[in-house]
Amino acid sequence: MTDRLLFGVYPGGLSGDDSGGLAAGPPDDPDRITALLDRLQGRPGRPFLVRAYTAFDDDTVPGGPHPTAAPAGAERYAVRGRRLDLVAQYRSAAGDVPGYCAFLRELVGQYGAVTQTLQVTEEPNVTGNAVLDGHYPAVREALVHGVRAARARARELGHHHLRIGFNTTLLFGPATAFATELAELGGDRFRSELDYVGLDFFPDVFRPVAPAELADAVAGVLRHHRGNVLEPAGLGDLPLHITEHGWPTGPGRTPQRQAEVVGTVVRTVAEHAAALGLSGYTHFSLRDADSNGPGPFHRFGLTSDDYTPKPAFDTLCTLVERYTA
Repeated sequence: MTDRLLFGVYPGGLSGDDSGGLAAGPPDDPDRITALLDRLQGRPGRPFLVRAYTAFDDDTVPGGPHPTAAPAGAERYAVRGRRLDLVAQYRSAAGDVPGYCAFLRELVGQYGAVTQTLQVTEEPNVTGNAVLDGHYPAVREALVHGVRAARARARELGHHHLRIGFNTTLLFGPATAFATELAELGGDRFRSELDYVGLDFFPDVFRPVAPAELADAVAGVLRHHRGNVLEPAGLGDLPLHITEHGWPTGPGRTPQRQAEVVGTVVRTVAEHAAALGLSGYTHFSLRDADSNGPGPFHRFGLTSDDYTPKPAFDTLCTLVERYTA
C-alpha cells in the first residue's frame, strides 16, 4: 500500500439535502463540465472517476435503458481515461428486492464497459430521509442480493475491471454494528464478492471542528471506521474509498476556508492511505447546485453554479497531480 489515491468528482448540479428534499439550480452545461473534468484529471489517460447516480423505484420500467439522473447522460464524461463511479440507489417503497437485482443486472449490461466502480445502494444505514436508501424497506436484503446479482452479471459479460461495493456514513455507538449485521446477513459469499467499501463523510460541515484539530479529527474517524466498523464485520481487508466529501461555502464559510479544508482532508487521507487501506477520494461536488440558494446544500461546489472556479478547484487539481494512483 502507498499514499497513491484514485480521485473522482460528482460533476452534477443536483444535490439532496438533510430534509429529504433536493437542492437544485441552473441546468448542467455538459461542455463546461467536460472542460473542468479535463483540468481536474490533469492529463488524458490518468485514472479518474466521474460519480453518477441512478435509482430503482416502484415505477422503474424493467428492461431499460436506465438513464443516470445526476448528472444526466453521465456516460458522455467517461472518456480520455475517465470511468464512471455509478451509484445504483434503491428506493422501493414496496421492498422489491428481485426488481432491484434485475435493475442492477441491466445497469451492468448498459454501463459496465465504461464503469470502474458500481456502488450498490447509497447510505443504506441512514433512515428517515427519502433521498437516501436506508429509508426504504428491505434495504439490507437489497444490498446483499444486489451485490450478488451485479457480480454474476459482470462475470457473464467479462467485465473483470468492474469493482462492486457499498457505502455508509460514519457510524458511531450502536450504529457501528451496521456493517457486522450486514455481513452476517450476506455471509462469506457476500464478503468475497465485495471489492471495496465506501464512506461518505463531511468533517466540519454538520459539527464544527477547529481548524487546528481538523487533520487529527479526520485521521481519528478513519481509524475508527477501519478498526471499529469494518474489521469486526470481517471487511477489514477491503479498500476504503472516500465516496463523498465536501465543504460548502456561504455565510460564515469562505471560499478560502473551503480550499483549506479540501487540502487538509485530502492530504490526511493520502498520509494514512497505506496504514488504513484508503484507496480513493471523490469530491462532492464540482459545481454549486445554486450559488444563491438558501442553504449549505446549494453550495458544495468547487465552482459556482456558472462554473467559475473557487480556490478549492485549483487546490484539488494540485492534489490530484500529487497523489494520483
